Amino acid sequence: MTRNPPGIIAASCYASNMRFFLPLILACALQAQDAARLAQEPAIKAAFAAIEKNEPHFIEEQIRICEIPAPPFHEEARGKELERLFKEAGLHDVRIDKAGNVIGVRPGASAHPNLLLQAHLDTVFPPETNVNVTRQGTILKGPGIGDDCRGLVTVLGVIRALDEAHVQTPGTITFAADTGEEGLGDLRGTKELFNNTLKGQVDKFISIDGLGLGITSVGVGSYRYRVEFKGPGGHSYGAFGMANPIQAMGRAIAKIDNFEVPKNPKTTFNVGRVGGGTSVNAIPFECWMEVDMRSADKNSLEALNGKFKAAVQEAVEEENKRWPGHGIVTASPELVGLRPAGVTPPDSAIVLTAIAVTKIFNGDVRTREGSTDANVPMNLGIPAITIGGGGYGSGAHSLAEQFDTRDSYQGTQRALLLAVALAR
Repeated sequence: MTRNPPGIIAASCYASNMRFFLPLILACALQAQDAARLAQEPAIKAAFAAIEKNEPHFIEEQIRICEIPAPPFHEEARGKELERLFKEAGLHDVRIDKAGNVIGVRPGASAHPNLLLQAHLDTVFPPETNVNVTRQGTILKGPGIGDDCRGLVTVLGVIRALDEAHVQTPGTITFAADTGEEGLGDLRGTKELFNNTLKGQVDKFISIDGLGLGITSVGVGSYRYRVEFKGPGGHSYGAFGMANPIQAMGRAIAKIDNFEVPKNPKTTFNVGRVGGGTSVNAIPFECWMEVDMRSADKNSLEALNGKFKAAVQEAVEEENKRWPGHGIVTASPELVGLRPAGVTPPDSAIVLTAIAVTKIFNGDVRTREGSTDANVPMNLGIPAITIGGGGYGSGAHSLAEQFDTRDSYQGTQRALLLAVALAR
């Protein structure tokens, strides 16, 4: 999960312009009443009690699952374990699709609405990472312990509590543990779910990713490129006058640095990695750079993508014009990541319901921006949000990642109540 900056308010039931937001406030009030009534139903209260009772077990499961390595593009072992756990929990039609996603179904009285509730299997850490988890009091420490091992056990906790409390839902809940959410995984698991495995079957979507009780309703999209610059290369003295790939790349980076981008909607660019060359006294024959561009606004992101492509082309042309006649430099931009931008409107039923449910647990009802699995359904116009799995923590995507289990069961309770509210 790519985390949003703190304090961004994309939607809320509070605003200074009361006249403009009065319909939204009224809608929030109605959703709050519905959520409060649902939370008092005997079956839901029984499910809440089951979650609190089962939390010590699922904390142990969180540790155990986190110690099954799931490096980028190698989530198979953890996926097989989630498949086993889905079957053990009694889900129907449990299977693994061609992208490695683990899927299971809890049928309702009807096939629709069909809510897809999922968390991701993968981590950002390479295969050689020590993934052992240590525990000191309420603090768990280990790579991936929060992002997204907490999400995975929240999903498992919801499944067990629904079963133990005999909760019946009018609609169906499909559960998934997906691949490729992090980094260059490029949301490949969720793309496969919506483009193939579950195409046309999902009506609403919740991703459980990270900690706390937050709500993400704006999907920050991104383009990621690896650009290779190539030329004939030669001796720095004997072949002087030859077009230089690194110098062409430098021209491109300078042009990128001069981009003017909107502050609202926030739009960003970054040259994150560069490499190439063989020696200080050799004109290089190749080099490369990796570029990341982001925005929650589709049009702003597309405009930035166009500027980037033009900058690379212009840089090559300028380098070849500066040093003509001794071979040319070429550039090959390769798209290595495309996360679609999207937004679930602040007055949509799924957002209003999430706010109402979160209020019951005294969580943060401000909605935020982020880059998560929810980007995919958002971009397709399917109501979608991402929520945290409860608890507290710090150090996500670092070897020092930690998770504080205090009151973490509330994250599972919130997820269950929201899921039941939406599966109707």
